[in-house]
Amino acid sequence: MEQPTTRAAGPPGAVRGWLDALAVVLAGVVAMAAVAALGLWLAGAADLPDGGFASVVAATLALAVGGSVQLDGGAGGFAAVDAGITAMPLTVSVVGAVTMAEVLLRQLRFRAVAGGRELLGRLARTVVLWVLALVLLTLVARHSFVVPLGGDLAQSIGGALGLTPEVGFHAEGPSTVGIGLAWLLAVLAATFAVSRRAPLPPGLVRHQLAVRPAAFALWTVLLAYLAIGAVAGVLTAVVNGDARQTMAVVLLALPDLAWMAFGLGLGAEWHGRLKGALGLPVPKPLAEVLRVPDGQEATVDLGTLADQDARAWWLLPLAAVVLLAAAFLAARRSPRTVRLWQHAVRFALAAAVTMLLVGLWTRMDAEYGLSVLGVGLGEGGGLDDLIGSVLGGSNPVAGLGSGSLTLRPSLWTAVPLAAGWGLVTGALGALLATRVRHRGEVTEEEPAES
Repeated sequence: MEQPTTRAAGPPGAVRGWLDALAVVLAGVVAMAAVAALGLWLAGAADLPDGGFASVVAATLALAVGGSVQLDGGAGGFAAVDAGITAMPLTVSVVGAVTMAEVLLRQLRFRAVAGGRELLGRLARTVVLWVLALVLLTLVARHSFVVPLGGDLAQSIGGALGLTPEVGFHAEGPSTVGIGLAWLLAVLAATFAVSRRAPLPPGLVRHQLAVRPAAFALWTVLLAYLAIGAVAGVLTAVVNGDARQTMAVVLLALPDLAWMAFGLGLGAEWHGRLKGALGLPVPKPLAEVLRVPDGQEATVDLGTLADQDARAWWLLPLAAVVLLAAAFLAARRSPRTVRLWQHAVRFALAAAVTMLLVGLWTRMDAEYGLSVLGVGLGEGGGLDDLIGSVLGGSNPVAGLGSGSLTLRPSLWTAVPLAAGWGLVTGALGALLATRVRHRGEVTEEEPAES
C-alpha cells in the first residue's frame, strides 16, 4: 500500500508571513497618505506648480515618521536658498500608527500566547518591508520648480541676468530611514504594551499586568486630548469662519497642539522663538509668546500663555481631572491584589514615559533663508508658504524671504513633573477604585457563568 504524501508547510507559511507584513506596511502608508493629502489640499498645497503635490505628500509622510526635509535652490550664482524642516505632523503619524497596530492585532486575534520566535519573525519581516517603503518614500519626496519673478519684463530681465529662482525640496535619506525605523519600533512596542489583544511570549505574560493597565490609561489620556482638540477645532472653524485652514490644522497638526497643551497643564515648559511668517499651524497666543527680539528666547508655559489669553489657566484643572480619571481606569483594570503604592509607582512611570514621548514629538525646527551675494533679503514671502504647504500653510510660491520657528521642551523638568503628577493621581485613583469591581473580578452575588 502506497504511503500518503504530505506537503511541506514551510513555503505557504513563509509567504503568508510576508503577505501579513506587507498588509501592515501598506495599510499604514495608505492611511497616512490619505490624511496628509486631504490636509495639504485644504491648506492649498494642491496649487504647487509642476505637479509637486505628490512630492509634498511624500515629504509630509517623511516628516510624520520623524525625518527631515531640506529646501534648496537659488538663482544661478547670485542667490542661494538655505532651509530645513524638522517637525512631525502628528495627526498623520497617529493615523499611521493606529492603522498599522490594528492590522497587526487583527492578524494575531484569537491568540492569548505566541511563541517568541514567531513574533520576532513577524516583526522582522515588517521591519524589512518598512525600511524598503521609507527608501522609496525618500525617492518620491523631492521636487523643484521655478519661482516667478513677476511680470514679463521682470522675467525677461531675470532670464538675461541668470536670476531665475529655482526652489526645491527633498527628504533627507539617512534621517528619514533611521528615525523612521525607530518610529516603527516604538509603534510596535506601544502596541504590545497597551493592547490586551496582543499575544505575548509565555515568559512575558506574567509581566503584562504591571505594564498594560497604566500604559492603556495614558494612551486614553492622549486620545482624550485629541478629542477635546478636535471639538475645539470644529468650534473654531464654525465661529471664525476659516473652516478650510482650521481643518487643515486638525488633519495635520492636531496632536502637536493638543499634547503640548497636556504638558503645559502639568507645568512643563517649552522654549523657542518665531521669526517671520512661516504659515505654520501656530495658534495666535502661542505665536505672540514666541515673537521675541533677536537674540532672545521665549519661554512658553501657563503663565506666559495666560498673559495672552487668560483661558490658558484652564489647562491646569483639565490635566488634573484627566489624569485622575486615567489613574482610576488603570487601577480598575488591575487586580485588587495590587497594592496602592504599586499603582502609584506604575502610573508615575507611565506618565513620565508619556511626557518624554510628547516632548520629543512636539519639537519643531523650521528655518530657511534666501541670500543674494551673501546678503539676506529679509522676512516673509513665498518660501514661508512653501514650508506652510508641507506643514499646514497656504498660498504657495508667492515670493522669497526668510524666517524660522524653533520650539523645544525642557524635558529635564517636564519628565519629573509628569512623574510627580502620576504618583499623586495614581495613589488617588487606586483609592477611588477600592469600592468598585475590578476587571475580571467575580463577586459572590454574581458567580461566573459556566
